[in-house]
Amino acid sequence: MADLPLDDHSISVRLAQSSAEIDAAQELRYKVFYEEQAAKPSAEMAVRKRDFDGFDPHADHLIVIDKRAGKEQIVGTYRLLNRAVAEKYGRFYTSGEYNIDSILNSGARVLELGRSCVLPQYRTRPVLQMLWQGIADYVLQHEVEMLFGCASFPGTNPNILARQLSYLYHYHLAPPELCPKALPERFVSMNMLPKEDLNPREILSELPPLIKGYLRIGSLIGDGAVIDEQFNTTDVCIILHTNIVADHYKKHYERKGNKSFTPSTTFSSDDNVVDLKQKTTA
Repeated sequence: MADLPLDDHSISVRLAQSSAEIDAAQELRYKVFYEEQAAKPSAEMAVRKRDFDGFDPHADHLIVIDKRAGKEQIVGTYRLLNRAVAEKYGRFYTSGEYNIDSILNSGARVLELGRSCVLPQYRTRPVLQMLWQGIADYVLQHEVEMLFGCASFPGTNPNILARQLSYLYHYHLAPPELCPKALPERFVSMNMLPKEDLNPREILSELPPLIKGYLRIGSLIGDGAVIDEQFNTTDVCIILHTNIVADHYKKHYERKGNKSFTPSTTFSSDDNVVDLKQKTTA
């Protein structure tokens, strides 16, 4: 799909600032995950046409907004959960699939990324770059040192994904001292094919765009895949040191003639905690 014709003011990125904007982000997530990608909603989700869980009231919600239609439309979103908020809630979302003690004990300031989605017509380079600009701004303002979260392949049959999962295992596995591991009851081995049988260039081109994008900026992969029946996906755990993201966007701004890379938006986790009365536990 060709890139949308954007100008400097038509598309913007910031944190959701109200319960209405979080609701709109949840509506977008429902359209993408449940209506487009065949995830299985709870009865309440199906009635409300919203994707939501118990983490949403505690997280920051990064949103991409299109203002060209005369009103603000949320066309992309990412959920950001920092450590202080996760500890108040009791856990990170990822810990429901992976043992992430290696990440939490690393001494790094960490941020979990999740619930990433963009409307089909907006899945273009400018919009995806806008999302990552927002993440980079957040990382700098909160001095985050490591990003992590679950990324997904469509489908729940790991045998169909044997080449891709084996490629991730052999070429991008995190070092032992940092590597999260799928929980024993959910662990699916990614070491399905020998390394010598793989064509890395060919397999890289076949990966889902989000996973491919993570790898291209230096992300590492945890050990073991996880089947998520609700979302009809096979998940892997992503880890990324944020100096890579910051350096990338610093260079991007310098190419535009700016002397320094400073956040374009003001973020505050505490200001965006919204009490949503209806919620489920992930």
